[in-house]
Amino acid sequence: MTARDARLHAFRSDLADVRLKGEVAADRFVAGRPARIAASVADVRRAPRPDAGVNTQLLFGDDVLVFEDVEGWAWIQAERDGYVGYVTETVLGGRDHAPTHLISVPRTFLYPGPDLRFPPSGQLSMGSAVTVTDVAETRGTHYALLPSGEALISGHLRPLNKPAADYVAVAETFLGTPYLWGGASGFGIDCSGLVQLAMHMAGRQVLRDSDMQAATIGESLEPGPNFAGLRRGDLVFWKGHVAVMTDPETMIHANGHTMLVSREGFKDALARIGYLYGAPTGFRRP
Repeated sequence: MTARDARLHAFRSDLADVRLKGEVAADRFVAGRPARIAASVADVRRAPRPDAGVNTQLLFGDDVLVFEDVEGWAWIQAERDGYVGYVTETVLGGRDHAPTHLISVPRTFLYPGPDLRFPPSGQLSMGSAVTVTDVAETRGTHYALLPSGEALISGHLRPLNKPAADYVAVAETFLGTPYLWGGASGFGIDCSGLVQLAMHMAGRQVLRDSDMQAATIGESLEPGPNFAGLRRGDLVFWKGHVAVMTDPETMIHANGHTMLVSREGFKDALARIGYLYGAPTGFRRP
């Protein structure tokens, strides 16, 4: 049997995804039950405990497969990026309506009806998938209506089949967003979460963690003497970290130094990061 990354394949000694039968050892194999994230943001934890670390997050409308429900926790795999972990059962709902649009701004509010003066009923992050069933206009503001009867600002949505042209421009809209370990939303995000979400909005699905991204996104790049070959959109990797070049001399990244998504001169970052963590481990061109 071949080794499998437990972050991307649902298997334990007692239970595993039936699709892995013959590839991993487990006492029992089951088929995943289709479900959908029904909360604004769902923490995906490494163990079914409230004090367990958050490995990543899923967004409203993300489809998942559920392999186990025990004592208020569900063991799931995200269909968008394959990530496996535990979520509370309360964040799960059915796949009742086919999504039509994605939230296209970092954060937006849900309203109980088409009027921005109503007290918000919730909030959603960029990348959340929603089903628009109707439209409305109140005092010149246009709204998209959901099956629940709730409303969103129409200008904060884009159809699923119209991806953004430039993933770097998407990443730049997150400037000032708080850094959050394991974060993958407009409310808080980490370095690889920023890359993944920005690329998702540009119609490209990539893996979640920086080591996965360093091995799979685009092509390996040799930037040449003095890093002169870098250009907008290139990815720079350090051990456990990734940044996006916005031009040949500047990068954007979610980082623990500022605890924000921020711009930084590339050579300034080389000196600052290198002092503690060494030189970049690689470069990729998507």
